[in-house]
Amino acid sequence: MKTFTLAELAEAFALTVVGDPSLRISGVSSLEAAKATDLAFLANPKYRSQLAHTNAGAIVAGEGALATARCAVLLSPNPYADYARIAGNFESRSILEPGIHPSAVIDVNARISPNAHIGPFVVVAAGASVADGATVGPHCIIGPDCHVGPDCQLVARVSLVTRVRLGARVLVHPGAVLGADGFGLAFDRGSWLKVPQLGGVSVGDDCEIGANTTIDRGAIGDTVLEEDVRLDNQIQIGHNARIGAHTAMAGCSAVAGSAKIGRYCLIGGAAGVLGHLEVCDKVTITAMSLVTHSIREPGEYSSGTPLMDNQAWRRSAVRFKQLDSLAKNFNQLKRDSPTS
Repeated sequence: MKTFTLAELAEAFALTVVGDPSLRISGVSSLEAAKATDLAFLANPKYRSQLAHTNAGAIVAGEGALATARCAVLLSPNPYADYARIAGNFESRSILEPGIHPSAVIDVNARISPNAHIGPFVVVAAGASVADGATVGPHCIIGPDCHVGPDCQLVARVSLVTRVRLGARVLVHPGAVLGADGFGLAFDRGSWLKVPQLGGVSVGDDCEIGANTTIDRGAIGDTVLEEDVRLDNQIQIGHNARIGAHTAMAGCSAVAGSAKIGRYCLIGGAAGVLGHLEVCDKVTITAMSLVTHSIREPGEYSSGTPLMDNQAWRRSAVRFKQLDSLAKNFNQLKRDSPTS
């Protein structure tokens, strides 16, 4: 079992110890569940009341916690980020040796680095390549002309369909599908005509793609994720969309084809962005919102109605339908009223 003294953690992460620097920490936990050998954290002030009752041996927190903390404190300007860095030291990771599992099917025209790990029942097609240090987990499919960059990790059952290029250190969780056909259709003579999807998918360095997320390849040119994009589970990215660097999207959100999302954006759960729109840098879209027009100014944007009890919602829904006539009546009253 790994253990660290507070002094060792403080030195490793450039933090300041308030309390016993020799205290040995063997794990991490929440304020509520922590034991005397655990490290917890306080990032949200609304949990400050838990400091009086926690059994944690130490916490990562800002100076505001010193007055009420009953335990040692690792002072941090960003407690949650430093907690995340420290917690990585306690994460157990299995070491996968380089090599190709006997059950894997590798085309003779694929290129596999001798320093890559290819797991059970993996299929690698002609023209595909897997770079140094990459890990391809069980039942993954690397399709034609796909490239898995250095130190990437495809956890399990990941499908790279065709013309997908992953940069370095990309993490793709189980069930994700990258490079499937985009939803390209033309209506002619009473039926749909499929538009060929001739582009690919380009994923920048240090991106993370959640479980069962889908990223369609471009119709012409590529669908692009710039560096350090973080996608949660069950997200849909349409063909030829572009997601700017350092943007994070929560589960079940969606970006339609040819939309462009800027850098450092936050997209809430189940939010949607319509096709061909542009969202500038540093925009936050709150959960369940629908972006129906381009956003040119940074800020926080919302749509939809807040939660209310069902009877109140029903009354409001009836009034929504009356808004147009109410507005017309109001404007008519303004026109008919005598000027002051």
